[in-house]
Amino acid sequence: MLSVTVPICNEAGNLGPLYEKVRKSMDRIGKPWEMILVDDGSTDGSDELLDELAEKDQRVKVIHFRRNFGQTAAMMAGFDFARGDIIIPLDGDLQNDPADIPLLLTKLEDGFDVVSGWRKDRQDNAIQRNIPSIMANRLISFVSGVRLHDFGCSLKAYRREVIEGVRLYGEMHRFLPIYASWHGAAITEVVVRHYARTAGSSKYGLERVLKVLADLITVKFLDRFQQKPMYLFGAAGLIFLIISALTFALAIYYKLFAWHPKSFVETPLPLITAVAGSAGVMCILMGLLAEMVVRTFFESQNKSVYLVRSTRNVEK
Repeated sequence: MLSVTVPICNEAGNLGPLYEKVRKSMDRIGKPWEMILVDDGSTDGSDELLDELAEKDQRVKVIHFRRNFGQTAAMMAGFDFARGDIIIPLDGDLQNDPADIPLLLTKLEDGFDVVSGWRKDRQDNAIQRNIPSIMANRLISFVSGVRLHDFGCSLKAYRREVIEGVRLYGEMHRFLPIYASWHGAAITEVVVRHYARTAGSSKYGLERVLKVLADLITVKFLDRFQQKPMYLFGAAGLIFLIISALTFALAIYYKLFAWHPKSFVETPLPLITAVAGSAGVMCILMGLLAEMVVRTFFESQNKSVYLVRSTRNVEK
């Protein structure tokens, strides 16, 4: 089964055309499908229209949030309620074209696990959206090692097994291909169409760039140090302790050998020694605490620290 998941927030003017486009595209594919519409606290009457669509077509599933939780939470809910072996997220603003879904599925049939849409000819404001997006995509590709032109395009296709168990927070939905790569997924992208918005209003602004950068730091930390946070905190702690020891030794040298008896009073060396030493001890203690949290996380939920692709002649 194919699951199309769509986060909805105040898209009343787009819901009817969106449903028709998805229905036509999925019916042409000829496989069982469902459409999961997640109402993210809409206030423009979208909730009533969604219920009408669900009553009209039993393949349409609707989840109503109690309030607005954001696109990432809505996308996560779509994944949680999806029953298909292949999950296809899609924006609800009609800027993505559901007719491109077969292109994604064709790539999956070629052996890929994740197919990402690339809005090569993006119909958005160049200053507010396009240029910041290009810069952000290049930065994300460089930091993560996953080479995609358009992480922000919601139109993607995932095999369920590569994203099962993934939990998303903040603005992390754009980093889902990176999470999939941690599971050993084969990732590619295809050029998809993109249209200017004709109804409703965009929920994105330049402030989102800062959120993306903050989330990118989190993703990089999880990639490198999720299972061994002491490597980060301990290394930082040792650097601070070395700085503390060097500045203390320099202060002693000035006082005893450089005939500077007021080196402890007239220089910042003692202050640097104290601050760096305190920071070093705090970093090491934070690293130890993080190690305890990691062990609790894996052991309390019986999570494995490795992933098995396949087995032969092995009984569970």
